[in-house]
Amino acid sequence: MSTFGGLNTAYLGLTAARQGMNLAGQNIANAGTAGYTRQRIEQSAIGAPGPTGLSAAGVRAGQGVSVDGIARLGSSFLDAGVRSTAAQAGYTGFRSAELQRIEATLQEPGPHGISTALQGFWAAWQGVSNHPGEAAPAGVLLQAASTLAGSVSAGYQALDAQWTQVRAEAQSTVASVNDAAARVAGFNSTIRSVLASGGNANELIDARNKVTETIAALAGGTVRENADGTSDVFVGGNALVSGTSHRALALTGQPAMRDDGASVQLEWADRPGKSVGLDGGKLAGAISLLAPAAGSTGGAIAEAAASYNAFTEKLMNDVNAVHRTGQSTTGTGNLDFFATGPTGPAARSLRVVPAAATEIATGATGSGALDGSIADKLAQLGTAANSPDSAWTAVVTVIGIRSRSAQQHEQLADAASIAAAGQRDSGSSVSLDEENISLLSNQHAYQAAARVMTAVDEALDVLINRTGLVGR
Repeated sequence: MSTFGGLNTAYLGLTAARQGMNLAGQNIANAGTAGYTRQRIEQSAIGAPGPTGLSAAGVRAGQGVSVDGIARLGSSFLDAGVRSTAAQAGYTGFRSAELQRIEATLQEPGPHGISTALQGFWAAWQGVSNHPGEAAPAGVLLQAASTLAGSVSAGYQALDAQWTQVRAEAQSTVASVNDAAARVAGFNSTIRSVLASGGNANELIDARNKVTETIAALAGGTVRENADGTSDVFVGGNALVSGTSHRALALTGQPAMRDDGASVQLEWADRPGKSVGLDGGKLAGAISLLAPAAGSTGGAIAEAAASYNAFTEKLMNDVNAVHRTGQSTTGTGNLDFFATGPTGPAARSLRVVPAAATEIATGATGSGALDGSIADKLAQLGTAANSPDSAWTAVVTVIGIRSRSAQQHEQLADAASIAAAGQRDSGSSVSLDEENISLLSNQHAYQAAARVMTAVDEALDVLINRTGLVGR
């Protein structure tokens, strides 16, 4: 290698050290940036040239260092783990929040719950049995009955409103997934072009990964990386993003909660009627909550609404069955105390039929105006073995168990998600101590290369400008 070649070797050392310092600064600057993956310079030594001409003999040193690229120190395996756990956390988190909302609408135990309203209702019947035909006890009864009917109706309407809100949120989530898919396709196009031209796309890959994690949390998407730098995203086993193209999702089905068995489902916009099965994510949680009632396996909101209806029908039938056997103080018999609308959910339309004390059946047929035996029987319904109270207790218990179970699943999923993110960050996040060491190392390398360049320059100066001047 010629003496002038030494200058090039020193220059390459300067260049490599400068890029190392710049990259350490980039890592330090993004130490707090969410989704940033630390980077490292990839270097290799440039070997000595092959023997030619007069320089064929002897051992020759290498020609310096080559900066081959900038490596992104991420792990596809750990990234996949983060997406998988994010999908489960999104699913369980949404279900837990909504089941807690269902539980909150019960207001149990508490002064505004149906249990308290039932106790007041049965106590009011006891007061009527002690003073049949009197206006004051009858007024207390009618007020207690109206409070009970209002509590049932309010609880059902809260579930109806929650169902509508969840569906709207599911629709918004579908739009977010479609937007994220379009962004991933756009990133794929840019990344492929940058890599094909020999550029560095590490920051673009980080940004794309953040979007794919968002898709995973929303719809449980999985990712496959391609050789050209693009990534394909799959939802329910089908491609949502393929290279630079993407497909759209659509939410179809009933716009309001009904009891006719109709369901809400996710479909491909370009293939109407073709449902999309989700493996997790917030959207899967929402659709599971919107499913129609099916015993104990249907959607949680519709199941709770069905429980309200079943309780309402039992309360109405049990009370009316006893009330019809008696007569009012005017001798009128076969009277209903509760009624519901001819159509629609029973819980929504429950109402009190009597409007005055003379319309309440308090005594047995033919027993006279002062008989309160029927009112007494109605007062005892609350303590019966198969009472409306026990039916309501069963409703509260089932909803409470489901809510608690959902919270436990949420806690486990969150812990798994945090652990997966921590494991990934331990290898890909920026360590300020490590970057400081890298910065100092490259700084010293830069100074050393500069000293080499100075030494070569001085030697060349002597060789060119001072040779032959000795002794003059």
